[in-house]
Amino acid sequence: MTDSVAPPSIAVTPVEEPTPPNLSRRLFARFEGVFNEEVFFLILSIFIGIFSGLAVVCFRLAIDWTHLALLGPLPQAHSWRLVEVPSIVGLVVAVLVIYVFPGIRGSGVNQTKAALYIFNGVIPFRTAIGKFICSALAIGSGQSLGPEDPSLQIGAGIASALGRWLEISREKLRLMAPVGAAAGLAAAFNAPISAVLFVIEEVIGRWSAGILGSVVLAAVSSVVIVRWFLGSEPLFRIPVTTFKNPAELIAYAVLGIVGGIASVAFAKSIGFLRPRLKALPRWTQFFQPALAGLIVGLIGFLGAPQVMGAGYESMDQAMHGQFVWKFLAVLAVLKIIATTVSFVSGTPGGMFAPTLFIGAMLGGAVGDVERIFFPHLTGSTGTYVLVGMGVLFAGFLRAPMTSVFMVLEVSGNYEIIVPVMVANTFSYFVSRSLQAVPIFDLLTRQDGLILPSLEEEREETILHVEDAMQPPPEIILVAQDRVDANYGRIQDSPESVFLVRLHPAGWSTITREQLQRLYLEGKGERTLASVFPAQPTPSLYPDLSLDSALRYVNDYALVPVVNRADSSQLEGVASRGSVFKKYGSRSTIEVPMAE
Repeated sequence: MTDSVAPPSIAVTPVEEPTPPNLSRRLFARFEGVFNEEVFFLILSIFIGIFSGLAVVCFRLAIDWTHLALLGPLPQAHSWRLVEVPSIVGLVVAVLVIYVFPGIRGSGVNQTKAALYIFNGVIPFRTAIGKFICSALAIGSGQSLGPEDPSLQIGAGIASALGRWLEISREKLRLMAPVGAAAGLAAAFNAPISAVLFVIEEVIGRWSAGILGSVVLAAVSSVVIVRWFLGSEPLFRIPVTTFKNPAELIAYAVLGIVGGIASVAFAKSIGFLRPRLKALPRWTQFFQPALAGLIVGLIGFLGAPQVMGAGYESMDQAMHGQFVWKFLAVLAVLKIIATTVSFVSGTPGGMFAPTLFIGAMLGGAVGDVERIFFPHLTGSTGTYVLVGMGVLFAGFLRAPMTSVFMVLEVSGNYEIIVPVMVANTFSYFVSRSLQAVPIFDLLTRQDGLILPSLEEEREETILHVEDAMQPPPEIILVAQDRVDANYGRIQDSPESVFLVRLHPAGWSTITREQLQRLYLEGKGERTLASVFPAQPTPSLYPDLSLDSALRYVNDYALVPVVNRADSSQLEGVASRGSVFKKYGSRSTIEVPMAE
């Protein structure tokens, strides 16, 4: 099964002139002078957050009610119900996905990103409805998936539908999906900062004041709605977490390395199995979610029902030391297996919660083992569990900044920020070293989509003006000197264009032919400035991106590169030839192939 993105069906109709103003334009006309389109978009972001928050509240309740109805309040091992329910519901979900909601497979992060970069912000509202129904059934029946990624896509679908209903501009419609995604993710996590960072870090990849304002307003308003209906209690009962001895950073670094290796094993298992299941005959797609449910159910039946569903209760228990380290390690391995088979089967659901679960169990296990050999370590099991959650998030999802703030928001404890940063850094670099392609990019390439890899863009070497800058020319003409004096300086020079220093500051250019014409016209005894009204040439700075030089090198033969502290101090010059030569000499970037 695939995590593919189904192109939206959009009927293209010819535009007749004159066209009546659309709804958003009529709103702008009504409130013209009160706010412009940017302000309108900010206000709209608040409503996106409200609607997304309401949808996520209903989604979480639907998962809880489904779980209660199908598996009971406290699922116990060795109950055949654990095997039967996920298998039967898996068949139902497969039928719904194949015949009714074909665009809802997978987590929803890539679909939201595709809406931004491919489909002009369009996510069919039917997709949001399907994601709600099928993910609630799958997660509630015990499939090892989480609600955060579906919540992200549900919010994005609501925002896209609202934008199309208001008929906003295409530029703004593209941004509606990530704004709604931030609202949905913030509501699911009850963590607005983490949601904002994830959307900017992994979905949009850039930000401006307007984008940041919209994303923040949507995320905050959705969290307000969730806390209004479900209370302000965090996902977990956070125990006392401490960090007193700096030497313990070695122990957290070890946790980061172990977490990075586990992240790679998790990602590679998904990357290996997913295309192989996708290549099987189409009729097998009806049974893959049921078979995944059977495997997950058997794991629960044989003694580990904790791996079923999102696993928040088990993470809470791990934080309070209710499991021994051996069982924590077993749960981490079993959760990797259960989540892999659930996700590669095409069952709708997310990977955020399973990632946190694996990290929590791994963190608790590593922490307990380290304390056996080094009893002087003061970190509690709860501290290692929290740090482990961030470790897997940074290594598997490759969102290092989001992982740090996610742990801080969940714990509400600033004391552990140093252990989290150290462990996450090790996990991230181990994961990058062993797995070149991030998991979301890997899934995208397996589906044949060409979406920007934001991690590759972050790691790409940026060329600066100083990389293509040539040394200052030996001959610099002076506008306050006489024409004949300047003309005499260029007689032995092979150059055809010369830089002119203006007074009191600034630069311009003049060609050999222009200067020669002034001299032959008998203007040699006059200053160059009096007979040649030169327009100042734009200046560049050495640290600017080389892309900024492209704006000028086609219009000016020489562009001065000056010191930021003193614009009269010439650092060098840039020309069309030097800029394009630098781009041409840049080594070809090899795009890693999907594994």
